Amino acid sequence: MKFEQLVTLFQGTHLELQKRAARSVDIALVIRNWLFGWYIVEFEQGGADRAELYGKNLINRLSEELKRLGLKGVSPTSLKQCRVFYSTYREIGQALPDQSLGQSTGWQKIRQALSVESRNFISDASSILQAVSGELASRFTLGWTHYVTLLTISNPDERRFYEIEARENSWGARELERQIASSLFERLALSRDKAGIKALSQTGLVIEKASDVVKNPYVLEFLDLEEKSAYSEYEVETAIINRLEHFLLELGKGFLFEARQKRFTFDNDHFYVDLVFYNRLLRCYVLIDLKRDKLTHQDLGQMQMYVNYFDRHVKTEDELPTVGIVLCHRKHDALVELTLPKDSNIFASKYQLYLPSKEELKKQLEEAAGIEHKKDVNKIGGKRSKEKF
Repeated sequence: MKFEQLVTLFQGTHLELQKRAARSVDIALVIRNWLFGWYIVEFEQGGADRAELYGKNLINRLSEELKRLGLKGVSPTSLKQCRVFYSTYREIGQALPDQSLGQSTGWQKIRQALSVESRNFISDASSILQAVSGELASRFTLGWTHYVTLLTISNPDERRFYEIEARENSWGARELERQIASSLFERLALSRDKAGIKALSQTGLVIEKASDVVKNPYVLEFLDLEEKSAYSEYEVETAIINRLEHFLLELGKGFLFEARQKRFTFDNDHFYVDLVFYNRLLRCYVLIDLKRDKLTHQDLGQMQMYVNYFDRHVKTEDELPTVGIVLCHRKHDALVELTLPKDSNIFASKYQLYLPSKEELKKQLEEAAGIEHKKDVNKIGGKRSKEKF
């Protein structure tokens, strides 16, 4: 080993352990705030005498006393947030294993500590913390800022979905906020039946088939382009390449970028695929073609030709069939339905340059809830070569 390699090893080890230490501190803050919320709720429910004595002033009095003792993050607003956090994730306390707490459950120990005068209260609190901290650390896997963001979501299924996706995709708090603002859950749910929507909240987005990688609409607000019809396909494509990291996050799990304006030739004619990706989870190519305005049957045929070429001349035998996605500014659903082959791996989806209205997406989702299987992302087919632009 060279000296430079030794230095690099030291540096890498230090940075990794520093990152783990910061992560541990963040998880400890989450556990602390959940327990704070637990204490407040149990104390408030301890009897009529407490309600009469403290009433609405409990949080303010508690905040003042904790600040006097030197505690941080205990403003009235923060303590109220802890109470909401605990109430939202109350089931975690109910799921704590009894065997880790002796003969009394965690609930019973906390209630006992908060309801009686005891000289051993501090040691009781310490034993409670030792008993439950491991279980809580295994349950809370995100940082406090993540949970503050998640608390803004009232729908439990939707909140659970974002919690799973943030953990599995290592989203930072800012990316989590962006995914919520772009209504990712509603956009995915609109292309699924009731069972599929429920699965989103239980397991997150699982990539098993071509339709699992498609959203409707795709939200490209990160391109910072004004919403107007004058943009050419080339301009949108260039903006995507310039913000490729953001676009990969919008595409979702497992996407790798391969090429822009990928050329292939037959019969002395040249054809160009706007964007070529590979999805490592599906083990297949994903072709994306951009259309600046309304979807036409020529666009569908063009993508069909691209997919056929990749299936016959590019993909290997152990790879799955190529997926084609036509991104258009306006989608003609009737046209898509008319040309829909059941076994096609081609999809049409809208794109928009601004965040969608959550209310409108929720309305569409509610309308679809009574339908056994409704797909706003539609499979399509056809045949035609690419027009130049």
